[in-house]
Parts: sequence; C-alpha cells; structure tokens
Amino acid sequence: MATNRVRVWDRFVRVFHWSLVASFATAYFVTEHIGWVHKGAGYLALALIAARCVWGFIAPGPHARFDSFVPTPARLWRYLRLLLQGREPRHLGHNPAGAVMILYLLAAVAVIGVTGHLMTTDAFWGNDLVETLHVTTVDITVIAVIVHVGANLYESIRHRDNMFKAMVTGEKNVPASDGAEAERAWP
Repeated sequence: MATNRVRVWDRFVRVFHWSLVASFATAYFVTEHIGWVHKGAGYLALALIAARCVWGFIAPGPHARFDSFVPTPARLWRYLRLLLQGREPRHLGHNPAGAVMILYLLAAVAVIGVTGHLMTTDAFWGNDLVETLHVTTVDITVIAVIVHVGANLYESIRHRDNMFKAMVTGEKNVPASDGAEAERAWP
C-alpha cells in the first residue's frame, strides 16, 4: 500500500516533548542531595509545561491545540471499547487514549514541580504530606511513562507507523486510501 508523509507535529511540540523527557529523566535519576541539577531540571520541566499549556491554545497547527485532541468522555469510551476489540481507528494526531495520557502527564509533572518547589520553602520544609504527594506522583508518573512508551510501540506496530520517529521528524505515514485525513494534516 502506498503511503504519503504528512507533517503532524510542529517543531515546538517535538522540542517540548524531548526536552520534557530529558528534564524529567534528569530530575528522576539525579537525586543525590537534591542539589541544583535536580532542582534545575524540575524548574525547567515546570517552564516547559507552562509553555506547552500556552501553545495548546495558540498553536497554528491543529494537532498541537487542546481543542483538537481532548476527547469527550463518550469519544474516549468508544475508542477504548474499539481498542479492546482490536478495531481501534488510526488517528493522524493523538488518539483519545493518548490525549488523556498527555493531559495526565502535563498535570502530573506540574504537581511534581510545584510540590518539589514547595519543599524548598520555609512553609513546607519537612512537610510529610507535600513530600508524600511529590514522591507518589513521581512513582505513578514513571508507570504512566512506561505505559505511554508501550502504547506508542503498540501503535507503531499495529498501524505500521513509527511513532517514535514521528516525534523526531514531525511526520507520519498516511495510507494513500486515507486522503481525507491527510488533507487535515498541518502543512
């Protein structure tokens, strides 16, 4: 089957994605004495989240805007039902489950960053509740990242389109028979 390459992810989204991966991984693995590298990576993650939230409303490309990919509950449940049946449709941008994961990761990293900052303040220094929230959110987020990577691997195999490569190049394959969806791609 012939395919066309179309631009889906803009440069901002791709740089944001890999920068967030790097800052989260750095903060996660560099925790010795919770020094400036850990804190710097955390503050960078917060800045990235803030920038992505703004971009989610003003981006020129449709696949970066929240209004184009945040699913309704009915749309999400329909997609999950089809996924469990092995009949899920292919999406040029985020599928509904992927969109929910993106929203979770944005919110979780924001909670991790804010609670991490709070632990450096006089008001919350040594506060067990804030520290527990910080650590628990990190642990759950690591599991979510593993699920996210696994889901992208599944989708890469299932729909024969390398999702990891797409997040580097910004381009995805669109089967020639799917021209209508290809026309909606961001140039």
